[in-house]
Amino acid sequence: MKDTIGKAISLGLGLALAGKEQVEKTFDELVKKGEIGKAESKALVEELLVKGDELRKQVEAMARERVQAILGEHKLATREDIARIERRLDALERPNASEQ
Repeated sequence: MKDTIGKAISLGLGLALAGKEQVEKTFDELVKKGEIGKAESKALVEELLVKGDELRKQVEAMARERVQAILGEHKLATREDIARIERRLDALERPNASEQ
């Protein structure tokens, strides 16, 4: 039972991450084989696409958080840091900037 649930979750995750066309193709094949009905197929496709989009957003948020954590751990300069430094350098390099 645990193995079946794991396979179902993996299938759902894989389908959710696949493109809409691939998901529809997979369910069309299941309809042809008689494993699911046409109405059920459409509902499942929509549900998987919604869940896939939600999952994609969660994965992106987790990746963003992890990247920020890594940048913080290694004290790497961010784009904002570099832009701030460039503005300061521009101000210092202007002619007579130190005399004003």
